[in-house]
Amino acid sequence: MKWTCLGAKRLEAKSLLIKSRYSALLTTFPPKLQWLLQLPLRQYRNYPAAGGECVVETRTEALHARAVKGGPFCCISDSSISINYLLILYSKSADFTNAHKLFDEILDRDVRTWTILISGYARNGAHKDVMEWFRRMQLEGVRPNQFTLSTVLKSLCSLYEVKAGKGIHGWILRNGVVFDVVLANSILDLYVKSGAFSYAERLFGVMPGKDTVSWNIMMGAYLHLGEARKSLELFDSLQTKDVASWNTIVDGLIRCGCESIALEVLYRMAGHGPEFNAITFSIGLNLASCLSVLQLGKQIHGKVQRRGIDDSGFITSSLIDMYCKCGELRLASVIFEQMCYGFPPVDAMARRVSWSSMVSGYVKKREYICAFQMFKSMFEKNVEVDIYTLTSIISTCAATGNLELGRQIDAHVQKVGHKVDAHLTSSFIDMYSKCGCLNDAIHKFNESNNDMNVVIWTSMIYGFGLHGRGMEAVRLFDLMLKDSSIAPNLIAFLAVLNACCHNGLFEHGIGYFESMQKVYGLNPGVEHYTCMVDLYGRAGRFDEAKRFIAENGISHLSAVWKSLLSSCRLQKNAEMGKWACERLLELEPLDPGSYVLCSSMFSADDHWEEAAEARSLMLQRTVNKVPGQSWILLKDPLP
Repeated sequence: MKWTCLGAKRLEAKSLLIKSRYSALLTTFPPKLQWLLQLPLRQYRNYPAAGGECVVETRTEALHARAVKGGPFCCISDSSISINYLLILYSKSADFTNAHKLFDEILDRDVRTWTILISGYARNGAHKDVMEWFRRMQLEGVRPNQFTLSTVLKSLCSLYEVKAGKGIHGWILRNGVVFDVVLANSILDLYVKSGAFSYAERLFGVMPGKDTVSWNIMMGAYLHLGEARKSLELFDSLQTKDVASWNTIVDGLIRCGCESIALEVLYRMAGHGPEFNAITFSIGLNLASCLSVLQLGKQIHGKVQRRGIDDSGFITSSLIDMYCKCGELRLASVIFEQMCYGFPPVDAMARRVSWSSMVSGYVKKREYICAFQMFKSMFEKNVEVDIYTLTSIISTCAATGNLELGRQIDAHVQKVGHKVDAHLTSSFIDMYSKCGCLNDAIHKFNESNNDMNVVIWTSMIYGFGLHGRGMEAVRLFDLMLKDSSIAPNLIAFLAVLNACCHNGLFEHGIGYFESMQKVYGLNPGVEHYTCMVDLYGRAGRFDEAKRFIAENGISHLSAVWKSLLSSCRLQKNAEMGKWACERLLELEPLDPGSYVLCSSMFSADDHWEEAAEARSLMLQRTVNKVPGQSWILLKDPLP
């Protein structure tokens, strides 16, 4: 009896403390919502709009104070659902300080209360907090339900904690929790995103009542593995295909590099599938960008306008990106200017992507001054500059030799602590190399020692080759090959072959080319064959060059003959040059550069008549040479 009275007094003291804490809040409640204070607490959940307004106006605490007036929560006569609703409001507004206060004041916490708080953390991306509160829930002896477990599994998926996910899966099976399709999909998604594909396949095989989400997860898994055919088979076997299924397969095929197949599936969807939604249009615009098919992009743009969804922010950014990548900067600029004037209104991400697309579009078209001006405007208008924009503008500095601006951007990145990835580091190395500052390039390379990948290695190898330090390029390439975590790609081999070619390292070049297929299983491209012909030519081994062209079946490539002609000009071999010239003009009779190259080759060996004939033939065929131009930076190009 004594202990009962003591407990009651403590409960009463806690009630008074809670009341005093929140009584002042009632005076801050908006006048237009004062009528809410007269309602029974349970009815607050029937006014989501009012509750939402309270969240927006940060007045959820006033509702909390209204709840406190009646006494401690364990004695409130209203349904506990109302208290849970207050907890939902706090969680949705990410006000976890007050959410914790409310949570601590609820003396009889059930699984719903715990799930609301855990879901709030998950909704706000605080996945480690999700796991911490799930652990506390278990310590208090509260048994999680399928909704709690589904939320926790999604957080584990974001954390890539497959081991913990397997543990929860086992606990579910042992304890007889209702294994519905939502919970099963959460486990399936965890296995897929964590790389445990064998577990995902086994679970998918035994899952009862699979829905379209289950099929979409597995299709995405196969596409991630590059198994486009298997994913298509799964898609075709799906009886009911909703718009999400079509979007998944088309987007996945694009990511796998199967753009032509993706286009076929998109046309199938247009003819026999569900109606396109905004996501479908965005994927279609991305496909048009990847294929550089302007006509497809314009068709999708027309459909978007007819459907009246061209005021969507991400559709706008997708349209700008598509037109830029297809080289249609005029149309991209029209949409971009409309966006800048507020039509349509876009969020920060879509705005940033649109600016970045315009910068990269100007760079791709070699309109470097426009790219510089656009970059300057981003700072003036406080548009966040992302890695992609920085990479584009640094490549512009490299192309124009604008070392000063490149240094300024480098300093800015270091000053603000901007996130730097391998491609941005590679761009800095390339920029410093092309601007003649090899030591700065080496410094950048050494700075990235803990985050090396093949892109960074390749840039430094290219830089050494560009500066005539071929042996250092070779040594660096050999050092990269010794790193088991890095696999050389075609671009890396091209960089080292160029270094060998321009520095007279004939034997090294032959060895690297042979190892491409024999050791690394890489099939050479046009650039590799062209580089090898140049390597033979610069070494004066023209007979071997002819044999190389014949053996590899590359006589149909004009770039090969241009490379051989350049070597003939360098070695003053007019006889071989004449033969190469005939082959080249057969392939490209209307290319003015081919005639100029032939004429220059003959002139270098004092064969003036043949040089004149090449020029005369050019006039007879009415092939006009476009005058070349060059420029040098005299002052800051940004007005």
